[in-house]
Amino acid sequence: MNKKVDTKKLALMGLLTALVVVLTYFNVPIGPLSITMTVIPVAIAAIALGPIGGAVIGAVWGVCSFLQCFGILGSSGMGVFTVQISPVLTFLQRFIPRVLEGYLAGWIFRIVSKATHPKISCFITGFSTALMNTIFFMSALVLLFGNNQDFADTYMQGQSAIAYIFGAVLGNALLEMAASTIVAGAVGFALCQAKLINVPEKKKKSAIA
Repeated sequence: MNKKVDTKKLALMGLLTALVVVLTYFNVPIGPLSITMTVIPVAIAAIALGPIGGAVIGAVWGVCSFLQCFGILGSSGMGVFTVQISPVLTFLQRFIPRVLEGYLAGWIFRIVSKATHPKISCFITGFSTALMNTIFFMSALVLLFGNNQDFADTYMQGQSAIAYIFGAVLGNALLEMAASTIVAGAVGFALCQAKLINVPEKKKKSAIA
């Protein structure tokens, strides 16, 4: 029985990994940033495979995102810029936020599922994953590169860190959050209904005699 479950999880992990690679290539540039649907498979992994599965798919995305800085799997204008400043910091900025959001999204699904209906928890997880992606990615960007004068002049253009992050949320993250909420939520709920993933059971209140 456990072998069957592991096989299903492995197959889903492979499918989501392939989806991350494909979606990374089809990012839509919006100014220096881009709208990405790659957050969706991370959210689905968090729902279906838990915190570790979410972190693994997030890590795959982080590596793919870093490769874009070198023109592999598409290109990221900002990534090309930051990798010239520091390849190490660029890797950290693109890798750690994606791992962290996948891991935390898995816990969000587990915790919310114990308190409410699985359908609601799937949609909340989809929304939360996209929101965390923007906050973590932009915060790491400002933290690691905000003090670099070339980066500040080119991208921040005199804005404060809060204003720069908030502008990114309004500029491209709203569409990502809407898509992730709808698609990841619907797919996650379908997997729950098909009993392909385990949904954490709600804690039963003890009856008072």
